[in-house]
Amino acid sequence: MNFLAHLYLSGKNEEVMLGNFMADAVKGKQAAAFSEGIQKGIALHRAIDTYTDSHPVVTEIKDLMRPVMGKYSPVVADVFLDHFLAVDWENHHHQSLDEYVAETYTFLQANTHLLPARTAGMLPYMVQHNWLLAYRHIAGIATVMTQMGRRAKFENKMHLSGEELERNYSHYAKGFAAFFPGLMKHAEERL
Repeated sequence: MNFLAHLYLSGKNEEVMLGNFMADAVKGKQAAAFSEGIQKGIALHRAIDTYTDSHPVVTEIKDLMRPVMGKYSPVVADVFLDHFLAVDWENHHHQSLDEYVAETYTFLQANTHLLPARTAGMLPYMVQHNWLLAYRHIAGIATVMTQMGRRAKFENKMHLSGEELERNYSHYAKGFAAFFPGLMKHAEERL
């Protein structure tokens, strides 16, 4: 799962949300430098990633896109899953996606001082290009993935992600529907 799902699965605890958002930039024992709530968010992020990466439906999704996306299939799969959460948002949250995203950006920007440098440096770019709302549309996915592909270390075809999503849309949608309820339960148990 990517940013939208990680933020959503954090529940209402703001420190958990911060920890879940920043977790990719916090390595190993560095988590101990943060408050208990942020540490809980970091642990939640890792539990979400472990569950997602080992789930057979997600493995099937990555296998389907691997001929086009290659080694970046896990990254693209995470963003595709966020797309389906954004599309189905009204069935998961009482706020509109627009309201949730606006409040989330405001909250994250107000707490930039607590974020690791890598995450704090990425946040303005995320807000400027409105990644969380862009996930809702195939064109937005294509734009976000093209931008990510430009920053990737290795040659990639992430710029083709919009075409890949369209080509196998119903398969990816069914995968999300089969996978996400279990992930929600897993995250709730960790909270």
